[in-house]
Amino acid sequence: MKTNTTMTKVLLIVSLSTLVNLVFAQTQVVKGKILDSQAEYPLIGATITLLGSDPIKGSITDVDGSFRIEDVPFGRQVFAVQYIGYKSITVPNVLVTAGKEVVLELLLEESVEKLEEVVITANANKDMPINDLAKVSARTFSIEEVTRFSGGRNDPAKLAASYAGVSSTNDARNDIVVRGNSPTGLLWRVEGIPIASTNHFSTLGTTGGPVNALNTNMLRTSDFLTGAFPAEYGNANAAVFDIMFRNGNADKFEFTGQMAAYTGLEFMAEGPINKNRNASFLTSYRYGVASLAATGTSATPFYQDLSFKVNLGDYKFGRIELFGIYGKSNIDFLGDETDETDLFADPNVDSFVESEIGLMGLAHTLRFSKNTYLKTSLGASTNGNEYVQDNRILDDNDLLIKKYRATNSDTRENRYTITSTLNSKLNARWTLRAGFLNETYDMNVFTEDRDDRVSIPDINNDSIPDYFLINQDFQESYNLLQTYAQAEYRLTDDLSTTFGFHTQNHGLTDDFMIEPRVAVSWNKTPTQRWSLAYGLHGQSIPAPILFFQEEVSPGITLPTNQDLGFMKAHHFVLGYDKNLGPDWRLKTELYYQSLFDIPVEQTTSSYSIINEGSDFIFEERGSLVNEGTGFNYGAEITLEKFFSRDYYLLLTTSIFESQYEGSDGIQRSTAFNNNYVANLLFGKEWKFGPNRQNAWTFDTKVTTSGGRPYSPIDLAATRANAGREIRMEEIAFSERYGQYFRWDVKFGVRLNKNKVSHQFFVDFQNISDRRNEFVRRYNSVTDEINLVEQIGFFPDVMYRIQF
Repeated sequence: MKTNTTMTKVLLIVSLSTLVNLVFAQTQVVKGKILDSQAEYPLIGATITLLGSDPIKGSITDVDGSFRIEDVPFGRQVFAVQYIGYKSITVPNVLVTAGKEVVLELLLEESVEKLEEVVITANANKDMPINDLAKVSARTFSIEEVTRFSGGRNDPAKLAASYAGVSSTNDARNDIVVRGNSPTGLLWRVEGIPIASTNHFSTLGTTGGPVNALNTNMLRTSDFLTGAFPAEYGNANAAVFDIMFRNGNADKFEFTGQMAAYTGLEFMAEGPINKNRNASFLTSYRYGVASLAATGTSATPFYQDLSFKVNLGDYKFGRIELFGIYGKSNIDFLGDETDETDLFADPNVDSFVESEIGLMGLAHTLRFSKNTYLKTSLGASTNGNEYVQDNRILDDNDLLIKKYRATNSDTRENRYTITSTLNSKLNARWTLRAGFLNETYDMNVFTEDRDDRVSIPDINNDSIPDYFLINQDFQESYNLLQTYAQAEYRLTDDLSTTFGFHTQNHGLTDDFMIEPRVAVSWNKTPTQRWSLAYGLHGQSIPAPILFFQEEVSPGITLPTNQDLGFMKAHHFVLGYDKNLGPDWRLKTELYYQSLFDIPVEQTTSSYSIINEGSDFIFEERGSLVNEGTGFNYGAEITLEKFFSRDYYLLLTTSIFESQYEGSDGIQRSTAFNNNYVANLLFGKEWKFGPNRQNAWTFDTKVTTSGGRPYSPIDLAATRANAGREIRMEEIAFSERYGQYFRWDVKFGVRLNKNKVSHQFFVDFQNISDRRNEFVRRYNSVTDEINLVEQIGFFPDVMYRIQF
């Protein structure tokens, strides 16, 4: 009996201890890998330490470069990483929560001067890109930043609008203007595969849209580049989003649920496939019905997307990864449910939109030696959009008499991609990288239209044009082949240079170009860095322009733009970085871009393709020639206080000029010449609860920019043209919309308890309810030119649970 009583007491003590541990053990696991930054091989025996821990918590990497630290307290933590012969770094602002283990992939740079000791550096360059060959105009962004900043709507493009040199003044879309360039100059890459767009409701030739299909919970820290790119990037002359998906947790299953006004309902799962091979999966599905979101229209958008990544682990024949994204969206604009203030719809029209995007990829990484690897990826992507429009004929009492089909548009761009990169680190000083990328474009583009065209007769006087004009009719395939080679030479630990070239060959136009690239980076002192870069960049013509069919005689249209070659730009960038303290940074960049071979009209005109790309459609212009020019120059200043001591601050200012010349030889502002843009972001956290494991959060963002230039409408000519707008091209972009201003304020809370984390926020967007000017357009209802305003005040909400 005594034995049983003793055993009962022991079991009771053990049970109570376990319960206490479950309730009060408010810690999490931090794990990951430490790799060489140039060749990505594992560093065996590297140390990582949790700063401020007592007793000291840390780990030493194993033969795979892996580490694991148990019992890391919740909240934002800082880690120090060291390895003999390498520059040590600190890793700040690592957010540790209850519902998800933290997985880090850390890169250390080998010293060229001190190989037999630990090389101490004061701080990591937290702003430096993942791609170490990018010396200027580049920075990283993380999942945590995308979700933290106010007004971001969980959209990487909206996040980028907070950075210097970037402008996004259309609240209804996420098009971004970088240094005065058209949004069409942006390159989206997902896992190294170029993709036309990552947005729902995207249209042919555009890079933006109302809702991004990229799930931010899937992303790992990625790069955003704004000029003078390294040689591996091509077919872009404005900016690059180099998006990477993270791997799933290879040790345990984890789940995320999320609900938000803009991104909808989401469920995400991840976990191990084969623990011995570090194989894992990660998948997410979202469904959005934006009837509750401020979208700028009374119509209800529907969209859904699926994303995944499967890492099959390491084998003798290499590592294989599968990844993909698929998005589908639709919206119906009904004229009798629309008014003239709608940003997208016309009350005299019923229109129906369906779109889809998709990418499926397979990546294989084969390591020939410790210092050399070959990464080859295969990808297939699609970007399809179907648009039909029925015009409504009304009587004098605005009652519907009849409808007729005015527009049929069905466009699909399929790409089949193979890309391969050979990376070799010859020694601590020299790194070589070379490869190719071939995209086979399978185009199926058809558009016919008879909407408000005075050139189409109505012989029987039934108010319906007698036939359609075919604007686009192209069903062919062609290749775009790109190659590149580049090298990095590190003269000292403080002075390095990269140089190389990029080539492009367009199979349809037979155009070929060689693009040299070079950059130098010099750490003058431990707290100061100078950088200088040059690059020649070329971009192919957007498909709606390239495949446009011009009306050469009544009712007869022919393609007249398919001989257009690459648009080209010289990029020059001078940068200066100054660390003002452990967590403060001042960065300044001066840039000049000379644009040439820009398509313009053969006849004297102010038109230039340089002004296209910020809307769903392109202007109808044929017989274009590569004879236009332009230039952008400006100065950018960034003052940033990285997240530490429970707050952060980001102040960015850009002053710039963007000009162009059409075939008339007159220098004018481009459509994107806002002249200035400034952002102020601030955030603060207040910790509370047991062990200060929870936090109240506050974030705010203030944005202002100059008004966008526009060409005034010729009202008399528009009326005579059946309501189809005619702009005054002789004074193109001579007027400006009003100054843009927006203030967002976000309040939230982050809770951690029993291996479950909760996050909730309310984001009061445009809290001042300022109605920024959107567009001045002809209104067929009022028969006047009316101002359409952007979205006013709107609260966004989000709730996330991870377990």
